[in-house]
Amino acid sequence: MLWAPNHFEGCPMSDTCDAAETNELDPDVLSDPRHPVRRIREAVQALAPLVAAHRGEFDGGRRLPDVVFVALAEAGLFRLWLPHALGGPELSPFDFMRVVEDASALDGSVGWLVGNGGGMSRLGGYLGRAVASEWFSDPRAFVASATGAVGTARVVRGGYRVSGRWPFGSGAHHATRFMVLTSVRPEDPVSPLICCYLDRTDVTILDNWHVSGLRGTGSCDFDARDVFVPAAHAHSFLGLQPTQPGRLYRMPPSSVFAWSISGVPLGIASGAIAGFAELACRNGRQGSRASLRDRETVQATVGRARAKLRAARAFIVDAMNELMAAAETEGDRLTEARADVRIANANAAEAAMSIADELAASAGSVAIFETCALERAVRDVRAAAKHVAMSPNNYVTSGRLTLGLDPGAARF
Repeated sequence: MLWAPNHFEGCPMSDTCDAAETNELDPDVLSDPRHPVRRIREAVQALAPLVAAHRGEFDGGRRLPDVVFVALAEAGLFRLWLPHALGGPELSPFDFMRVVEDASALDGSVGWLVGNGGGMSRLGGYLGRAVASEWFSDPRAFVASATGAVGTARVVRGGYRVSGRWPFGSGAHHATRFMVLTSVRPEDPVSPLICCYLDRTDVTILDNWHVSGLRGTGSCDFDARDVFVPAAHAHSFLGLQPTQPGRLYRMPPSSVFAWSISGVPLGIASGAIAGFAELACRNGRQGSRASLRDRETVQATVGRARAKLRAARAFIVDAMNELMAAAETEGDRLTEARADVRIANANAAEAAMSIADELAASAGSVAIFETCALERAVRDVRAAAKHVAMSPNNYVTSGRLTLGLDPGAARF
């Protein structure tokens, strides 16, 4: 059964894999307007005119315009992993990736915030029900997360006193909560890390997001000074004890975190292919009367782009299927599955960059203008690929394990 509403419990792995590798939804789903995946993907497509109308504001404002952010929130795109018990769709990893791809095909910054915001709604599976319900009673709830630095958490009665500065707070200007990594013993490199959730009023946003790509994400640094965080608003980073039964919340958190944005480069590449196809139908290269699409070299470039995209997606799907199968176990199988998810992410980013670059080269000089979708795709996909979840260092981790060494990564 493809795209089953109950994506994990009792759903055979082979069925899940089939759903992920199918471009079109199952006919039963198409006839069911209540199906969450169908509704969410249709909602993303419905946002295309709004995104196009305001895209010019993304770079200048270095954040999404309020009207675009509100539309994404009202479409439910920041609640994708909210548990069923809290009124969320609790999408499977594969459904989630497809939604992120769809959003990223519209615009890289939009997809990045859908991946981050929708991914962070999984906190409902780790915090107490009353806390999560209160936070997500706001239809515009958005949790910005930052794992690129570690702050300090001083134990006090009833919770912690948290201080620090954290980078890459994607969506910071619109966030209602901020998740930060902290350590009770920062002088100890192996001290357990704690996720603490700060209220918007507890942080100061630093306006330093001056970058080449993904400009509309507003991924600014932010800091907090001696903020009290109740114990109910915190949980461990790696040794999580889920409060909800879904398998998603029992999977390795670092792998799920990486998966939440893995669809972004794939979606940007998909959008680049579509944009190039439209361009190729009406434009020719200078000195030639023929349209780009009539050139055999261009046809071959597009064919290779499609092959790279589908191969990269298939690898990610295969890696996640294995991780899901291994998540209930310990030992070598789970370790290898986690490493494979990492290299699948790195491979997807490299494939997406290659696709965008080759299409831009085929388009010629038009691809350097900001009015060309390929110009934005090239810089957005390169910015996305700089994220640690897609780092080439992931190949090192996988290689070390294959060669019988330890992972060589502190947070692995």
